[in-house]
Amino acid sequence: MEKKLHPANKRGTANYGWLNANYSFSFANFYDPGKVQFGLLRVLNDDFVQSGMGFGTHPHKDMEIISIPLKGEIRHKDSMGHTEVIKAGEVQVMSAGTGVEHSEFNSSNEELNMLQIWIFPEAKDLDPRYDQKDFSELLKKEDLINIVSPKTDQGENSMYINQNAYLYLGDFQDGRKIEYKLKNKEHGVYVFLIDGEADVENSTLNKRDAVGIWNTDKISLKFNKPSKVLLIEVPMN
Repeated sequence: MEKKLHPANKRGTANYGWLNANYSFSFANFYDPGKVQFGLLRVLNDDFVQSGMGFGTHPHKDMEIISIPLKGEIRHKDSMGHTEVIKAGEVQVMSAGTGVEHSEFNSSNEELNMLQIWIFPEAKDLDPRYDQKDFSELLKKEDLINIVSPKTDQGENSMYINQNAYLYLGDFQDGRKIEYKLKNKEHGVYVFLIDGEADVENSTLNKRDAVGIWNTDKISLKFNKPSKVLLIEVPMN
């Protein structure tokens, strides 16, 4: 087993007034040669957006994009004809493929906190697509909930992306222990602790800390406080 810790206070940051951004990997004006990506996971941004503000229309291409609002709501509009609102408890998937333009704004009266994840697709120039789903009821189960999976191995409740990757969200009480078995021995798993405190393979994570783990077929987690966690399993090459 190999692992690399990613402490929250070592992330890249940028404060634009309307946007307070935290970058787990090199992004925009933040560049760290040791934090370009984890396997095929390219971006994990933790954004805080003021009410009424947001990202104007901009393009994407050849990327699988997953957006997870933790607080507040996102008003999304894209060149595929979708105009949607994504609220906390919901997850949005967008495959940029041959090219898509979209905008994202905070349409609530409170600060929006959202995670945005980019994963490289299995091939270039795929058809753009959009999906959105409410997981709020499933997340009450105190278990890892599969929110995203590959099209070839789509879970019963998950949405799919064009990559052999799996994303899980979970809310856990203190004292809970779980084991996660990787789908493929060539994969790694990036554990991002959204809130709480957890021991992950002899490393203690606090709020917004993360650890990337590979060369193993399973990992164990123990939650020392009520916690919310995101697991991202991706091919390592």
